[in-house]
Amino acid sequence: MLTRRELLRSTAAGASALFVPSFLTAQDPKGFTLPKLPYAFDALEPHIDAKTMEIHHDRHHQAYVDNLNKALAKHPDWLAKPIVEVVRDYKKLPPDLQMPVRNNGGGHLNHTWFWQMMAKTGAGGAPKGELLKAIEGSFSNMDGFKKEFVAAALAQFGSGWAWLVKGKDKPLAIVKTANQDNPVTEGMTPILGCDVWEHAYYLKYQNKRADYVNAWFNVVNWNFVADLHAKK
Repeated sequence: MLTRRELLRSTAAGASALFVPSFLTAQDPKGFTLPKLPYAFDALEPHIDAKTMEIHHDRHHQAYVDNLNKALAKHPDWLAKPIVEVVRDYKKLPPDLQMPVRNNGGGHLNHTWFWQMMAKTGAGGAPKGELLKAIEGSFSNMDGFKKEFVAAALAQFGSGWAWLVKGKDKPLAIVKTANQDNPVTEGMTPILGCDVWEHAYYLKYQNKRADYVNAWFNVVNWNFVADLHAKK
C-alpha cells in the first residue's frame, strides 16, 4: 500500500497547477503498469463484491494499460510522462494515436484514481474541514451534494463517469463524462469520481445503477478526496 507521503508528493515534469500523486507516473520509459489495489478484492463488501473488483481491476484496467503502452510504443517520451499529462494533452499526439490514447489513457487514469477514491467501510473518514466547507458552500449540505451527484451519475447515458471537481464560479462542481474521458482534458481538477460503466456494478446490481451509486457512497475514501482538494 502507498504511504501517505507518497500519495501527497507531487511529481516533477510540470503538470501545470494540477496536483499529480506520485502513483500516477509511469514506472519507467518502457510504459505504464497496472497499480496494485490498496486493499483486498473483498474489502468493499457488501457494497461492491469481490468478483466485480477482481474482474474490474485485473482484466478491464489491465487492458487499458496494455493498449495504452501499445499505442505509445514508438513514443517513449510520452510513456515517461505522468498519465495526467498524457490524458490532458492527448490532442498533441499524431491524429491516428489520439483516440486510442484518449480511450485507454483515460481508462488508466480514471481507474488508478478510482481505486484510491474508495476504502473499506468506515476507513475512508468523512468530509470535514475545508472540504466540508467547500461542499456546503456549493451544494448547501451533504444531502444536497449527494442528490446532485447521484443525479449526474444516473443521467450519464451509456458508459461514463460522474465527477466532483474544483469549480470556477463556486468552490466545487459536479460534471459527467462519457466513456473514459476525464475532466482534466477540459482544464478541470477532479477530486472524486464514480465509475458508471456496467462492468463496475452489473454482477451485483444488474441494471440498477441507482442502487450501485448509492451503495458506493459507503466506500468513498474521503481522506483521499480531502488530500486532493487541499492541493492548489
